[in-house]
Amino acid sequence: MNDQMHPAGDGHEHGELGDAEFAEFMELAEEEGFDAEEVEGALDAAGHGPLPVLAVVGRPNVGKSTLVNRIIGRREAVVEDRPGVTRDRVTYEAEWAGRRFKVVDTGGWEQDVLGIDASVAAQAEFAVEAADAVVFVVDAQVGATDTDEAVVKLLRRAGKPVVLCANKVDGPSGEADAAYLWSLGLGEPHPVSALHGRGTGDMLDEVLKALPEAPEQTFGGAPGGPRRVALIGRPNVGKSSMLNKVAGETRVVVDDLAGTTRDPVDELIELGGRTWKFVDTAGIRRRVHMAEGADYYASLRTAAALEKAEVAVVLLDVSESISVQDQRIITMAVESGRALVLAYNKWDTLDEERRYYLEREIERELQQVRWAPRVNVSARTGRHMEKLVPAIETALAGWETRVPTGKLNAFLGEIVASHPHPVRGGKQPRILFGTQAGTKPPRFVLFASGFLEAGYRRFVERRLREEFGFEGTPVQISVRVREKRGRKK
Repeated sequence: MNDQMHPAGDGHEHGELGDAEFAEFMELAEEEGFDAEEVEGALDAAGHGPLPVLAVVGRPNVGKSTLVNRIIGRREAVVEDRPGVTRDRVTYEAEWAGRRFKVVDTGGWEQDVLGIDASVAAQAEFAVEAADAVVFVVDAQVGATDTDEAVVKLLRRAGKPVVLCANKVDGPSGEADAAYLWSLGLGEPHPVSALHGRGTGDMLDEVLKALPEAPEQTFGGAPGGPRRVALIGRPNVGKSSMLNKVAGETRVVVDDLAGTTRDPVDELIELGGRTWKFVDTAGIRRRVHMAEGADYYASLRTAAALEKAEVAVVLLDVSESISVQDQRIITMAVESGRALVLAYNKWDTLDEERRYYLEREIERELQQVRWAPRVNVSARTGRHMEKLVPAIETALAGWETRVPTGKLNAFLGEIVASHPHPVRGGKQPRILFGTQAGTKPPRFVLFASGFLEAGYRRFVERRLREEFGFEGTPVQISVRVREKRGRKK
């Protein structure tokens, strides 16, 4: 096998298959009727870790959400014939020409009471910061506006590859309008009709040239460096108080007014006999596009801090009910692929009645992350803060866990024998074999004889956790279905 056939992993030997293991795995794949190219592609995609990110940006009502629906091949992004419907950034997974990537649909950039410089700068610089490439959507029928020109300056400053999409070009007559957009200085405008699909394939070919094959792993830093911990949560749950408590001194301004933290503050802190790099972040607010510029900026900085972290400690205020905001923040941490610890703050304020209802809320609202270590703390008094480090260490250990291929396939064989997939349409799909293609978080590729339903995938994940641990980490499972039999040579 040549080097290109090996999954990319994450730069550590436990994130890759060794030579002998890979060769043995490929023999197994060929026996089951998968060709080498198909298997290598699946392992490569899973082993790369986080997918490249494409941000779709532009001012309101230029057709961003329509374009996103066209790219992902289904109608998911909300589309209405009025500006500003998309408020929060929404992420979808897409595939084009055999390559997978994430698409981020953003709210429109527009002039508001803070002035164009403040509003556009706050959104552009940090929405684009987390992306590997940008599709800048302009309405070809309207032409370049002052807002478009302002966004161009900021995109140039960000230094990310930009593909210029001239939208609403429904026929050859509209291509002349698109040609005028050369004046923006971003290179060739790609004439597209997001509504009808015209020109989107050519544009996506350009997008693939702009996106990296595999993005750099931004977390971790140099080997042996401090592990990075992001403290996240909605405003006023006590993130700054917790940072001050673990640091043993006042490092961050604490105020009863929610949202006083604007920028993440990185702090090297000795805790539990080790040095950690804690990042205190501004609280994530709902509907950030409607918030003032500083709050929008703060929420994007939180997302950027999460990207750089290895483990997220999500603070929840136990004196209040678990909110949709809390769940959204937890989902954000899980989808970013970080290890996760749930810290229930203000525990010293609980009475018996509230404690009873809180436990019911946790059971009902947070069932999907019951694998995350939980600590009950008080940032104000320091209660149980010593339990934070073991919880973080447990989550990081789960995040880095690797299961040998032989052991995994013995386990999968037992599952198939004891709990076969339900029969659907007269056929019974089954898992043929699998491997762990990467860690941080653990990523598995299962090869199957047919489509595996979501419920069965969840069952496999649950059994994986029971068998191998993975406490405190998301587990990502992708399935490749054998399309044809008889590929053996």
